[in-house]
Amino acid sequence: MVEDGVDTTGKEAPSVAINTRKLNLWYGTFQALFDVDLDIRQGIITSMIGPSGCGKSTFLRCVNRINERLGYVRYSGEVNVLGHNIYDPAVELVQVRKQIGMVFQRPNPLPLSIRENVLFGHRIHNAGRPSSRSAEDEIVESALQTVLLWDEVRDRLDHKATTLSLEAQQKLCIARLLPVKPSVLLMDEPCSALDPKGTEAVEELIWELRGEYTILIVTHNMAQARRASDECIFMLMGKVIEHDDTGQMFVTPQHRETADYIEGRYG
Repeated sequence: MVEDGVDTTGKEAPSVAINTRKLNLWYGTFQALFDVDLDIRQGIITSMIGPSGCGKSTFLRCVNRINERLGYVRYSGEVNVLGHNIYDPAVELVQVRKQIGMVFQRPNPLPLSIRENVLFGHRIHNAGRPSSRSAEDEIVESALQTVLLWDEVRDRLDHKATTLSLEAQQKLCIARLLPVKPSVLLMDEPCSALDPKGTEAVEELIWELRGEYTILIVTHNMAQARRASDECIFMLMGKVIEHDDTGQMFVTPQHRETADYIEGRYG
């Protein structure tokens, strides 16, 4: 529990990384989000659960402005990331994408070498300021070390990324984000294409990244949400029903709809 910015254990509570107020979104005439108010704390892992079509991925795409690529989408309300309204006209999209990384359901490595994949975002965001070969080598090694992939690929950095296993490809996609130094990582079903062993490995990686990054994961996997997140958000029909400590929500949910979903009565 957090009261007045202080955890009841006596520790200072983490600050809020993502804050939304009265967030509504429409796909044409269909309303997908209804008055979403959320405070997602900095430096922890927060999972979003709920049945298909409840608005989880739509919310995720609001946080890095992917939805605006669709001409028939409109929204109202606020989305603040680290204290800044990312929809403010003065905010540049490139800065939003630099601060907020995105990992998708299926690994999407570029059809380039492992090394070039890691450096791709770094080079885009540092156009006109090329790094030396040695500096880039350090960037590649650091990113791959962080995602626990360095030992596996260090001798084949010039091989195509698409030759890696799906598990390694997903780790590489996370590594590709790190040189840009994002503050927030958004993950949309990051393990859905992986086998149980790959899922375990990626979950362990996500937990390793906890603290250094604020991580928001959308998942249909209830066991994954329970074991791999600090807090959990349950959504239903475009609305936030419950947001609580993960252990608390799964043991003693406060709303009947949450209990019904967790216990498998629908969804």
